[in-house]
Amino acid sequence: MYSLPNLLTLSRIVVIPAIFLMVYIHSSVWQVFAAVLFIAASITDYLDGYLARQRNETSALGRLLDPIADKLLVASALVVILARPDFVVLKLSYIPVIVILCREILVSGLREFLREVNVGMPVTRLAKWKTGFQMTALSMMLLKGFFYWGGIGELLLWVAGVLTFITGYQYFQKSLDYIKENEASKAAE
Repeated sequence: MYSLPNLLTLSRIVVIPAIFLMVYIHSSVWQVFAAVLFIAASITDYLDGYLARQRNETSALGRLLDPIADKLLVASALVVILARPDFVVLKLSYIPVIVILCREILVSGLREFLREVNVGMPVTRLAKWKTGFQMTALSMMLLKGFFYWGGIGELLLWVAGVLTFITGYQYFQKSLDYIKENEASKAAE
């Protein structure tokens, strides 16, 4: 339970309130610290899985907490960015935000359903790219006002939104395939 990979995963959850507070202090220094903390938390998303596999320390707790930590970190950053008026996100960029939030809820429900019927839903390579684009876009958007990265961050948020939609559809299709196979086997009986 107290393995390094699990502690890294837990750290992503623990830093969320700190990121919120740092952003809302309305100080440039604290905003940069919040972005750096978000970037560090994003890096732990890669490190925890890598270390767990390398050290043979995979665990049920890690498999449970990792997707939860990812979703909490991304959703929290999206809320912070949209709620703070001085970040000035284009209203059109709310579209990928809604897509990202809806997909995360959809996939969580699908995973729960498929787990109940013993159907695995492994993370795809495209889903890993999606996460990378999300984390990069949000990091840049948290630094909006310091560099031109905020605008690039919004562009990357759209890329992440498209990838998010595609991967959400793939997971949804896998669930539909299971349902169709299950219904077909019942009808054949």
